[in-house]
Amino acid sequence: MIYLATENISFNVLKHELVPEHDLLPEEEVQKVLAKFRITRDQLPKIKASDAAIKVLENVYGHPIQVGSVIKIVRKSETAELFVAYRLVIGG
Repeated sequence: MIYLATENISFNVLKHELVPEHDLLPEEEVQKVLAKFRITRDQLPKIKASDAAIKVLENVYGHPIQVGSVIKIVRKSETAELFVAYRLVIGG
């Protein structure tokens, strides 16, 4: 997880203990995930480009997160230890 200081954001939601880890996946990793689950990009759950976590990631990476990008979300779970989910960035 990237916890770099962000100057243009009043509150970094990714540092909050209740917000799971969010990371932008490189395209080669996206293709591996889609092949593993035998799905298309459009079949992934969605996350809006206006989501607070996406705005923080844009500041961390130094560029806009494009619609169609895939975000990996890692949640801590009492039963599964870690739960990994993927979200497709959509407009909005």
